[in-house]
Amino acid sequence: MGKKKTGLIMAVMILALVASYNLYKTKELYGNDKESIVKVIKSVGEYKDKEIEILKINDFNDVRIVGFLSNSSPSYIEFYKNQKGNYIWRHIESNNEESFSMFSPLMGNPKIMFVTNYENEIARMQVDINGTTLEQDFTPYQATVTWLDLPKTNKESYEYRNYKYYDENGKLLKEY
Repeated sequence: MGKKKTGLIMAVMILALVASYNLYKTKELYGNDKESIVKVIKSVGEYKDKEIEILKINDFNDVRIVGFLSNSSPSYIEFYKNQKGNYIWRHIESNNEESFSMFSPLMGNPKIMFVTNYENEIARMQVDINGTTLEQDFTPYQATVTWLDLPKTNKESYEYRNYKYYDENGKLLKEY
């Protein structure tokens, strides 16, 4: 093979690599809006064929937390904002076969997140956190995202005790 043919083949291969890289970069998915968030979720293997319903998008500085249902399972996905202002996902989590789930997505931020689906019967929750009793109301039989501020503490962690869940009539739910 002559030098010209070899050079031509090398040039075509380099051009193909550059074109492939650029095509890949333009197809990168970001969580910048509701539609693109669904695309990002569905790009994650186990969520590919699931029905996704976005419930709430919350931004905390450069972190975006999205509560959603995955085939009715309470879930969330976490994004961080890159230097170009695009949201890139870094964590996703679901609690299958549950109607009420508690998540702690913001490490170092004193908040907990509750995601409920349409089968949730809990109207109120009471819990002791580091010795402080907190109560939170929920809308039963609605898919919701609710945030609860944790009490201030000098400790490095939170201790949760004495969970109590009530239905819309104020009756204690024993199965939780």
